Amino acid sequence: MPRSYAMLSTYPPTQCGLATFSASLLAHLPAPGDRVGVVRVLDGQARSRPPEVAGDLVAGSPASAVAAATLLNSYDVAIVQHEYGIYGGPDGRDLIPLLSSLTVPSIVVLHTVLGRPSPSQRMVLDEVTSAAGGVVTMTETARLRLLNIYGTDAAKVSVIPHGAADNRVTGPRRRAERPRIVTWGLLGPGKGIEHAIDAVALLRVSGIETDYVVAGQTHPRVREADGESYRCSLEERARARHVGDLVHFDPRYLPAGSLGDLISSADVVVLPYQSLEQVTSGVLIEAVAAGKPVVATCFPHSVELLASGAGLLVVPGDPGGLAKALRRVITEPGLSARMSRHAGDLAPQFLWPAVAAGYRDLAASLIKNASISRAASLATPVPVAPAAAGAPAAAAARAAAL
Repeated sequence: MPRSYAMLSTYPPTQCGLATFSASLLAHLPAPGDRVGVVRVLDGQARSRPPEVAGDLVAGSPASAVAAATLLNSYDVAIVQHEYGIYGGPDGRDLIPLLSSLTVPSIVVLHTVLGRPSPSQRMVLDEVTSAAGGVVTMTETARLRLLNIYGTDAAKVSVIPHGAADNRVTGPRRRAERPRIVTWGLLGPGKGIEHAIDAVALLRVSGIETDYVVAGQTHPRVREADGESYRCSLEERARARHVGDLVHFDPRYLPAGSLGDLISSADVVVLPYQSLEQVTSGVLIEAVAAGKPVVATCFPHSVELLASGAGLLVVPGDPGGLAKALRRVITEPGLSARMSRHAGDLAPQFLWPAVAAGYRDLAASLIKNASISRAASLATPVPVAPAAAGAPAAAAARAAAL
């Protein structure tokens, strides 16, 4: 039976990981005959509207929240992308009444599950998961946080991984003069790029020269607050460490084709993130799905995903540890190939067709359960109110008088 799916999320042309995720999922979600639509989350009015966008939710606008709920309720199931920073109110609490007003089954996809939430963040996530019909985390680590820290009903929670395009290299790749290390994604303090630059400098001192490509624009909120100061500091650091000729910055938000070319060109992907809160990394999934060796700091998602041998882990903030791990991948016979094979074994479950199938299955289950609940409520007999006291005697008296 054809179904209709609505997505509540940021959406292109907005340039952020959440928008890209939603567009990719929506492109692979519908089976033949299905219908899809987007209710797009905005900070203000947008000038352009892709054809699949049915309406907008403008942060802080009660009228648009009512209209958004009405639109979502016109589909069979609503898939809601959750991130603290995109909805109105403190920690995005304006999402709670909207979710509570939905009459169709809802799936809330959690992109962040904090291990140490503030009281406000804890309250918002508790209310959001309570109002949802189903909850999706992208890692087992995030699921366990929900159960152990937030006390979420385990029956509601499903693990469906972050998706990735198929950027696996099927033929021989042209070898570059120097090994290529790649990092991509929105830039901002906490990404740890400075430590990777230091590692490239340490490799040069030891006699190994590598090209290090850092691709991605500065995060919009970082740029709004501090301009390009972080990127400028990285460029200055590369010059100060005498590796300005080895470190290359591409400040664009790369479209899918260009990103695929960049990933395919990598000999190793480095993720030097500082935070130990990150339970989901789309960049990590894209790297592993492409079969690339990964060197990453030990944030929760990397610890979970790379344990099988697809990558090497180092502690955050340790350029020497990064350099040692990168040297091993580049020089140790057979290591890079083994890591690629381990990544290749994991890749199929992360490709978008497999991920979208997981969402279709979950949606079908929620729709079925909702239908059963409605049928049960309609089949329940309505109790007849008892007659008022004395009514039989009064009726008998009237009959005797006739």
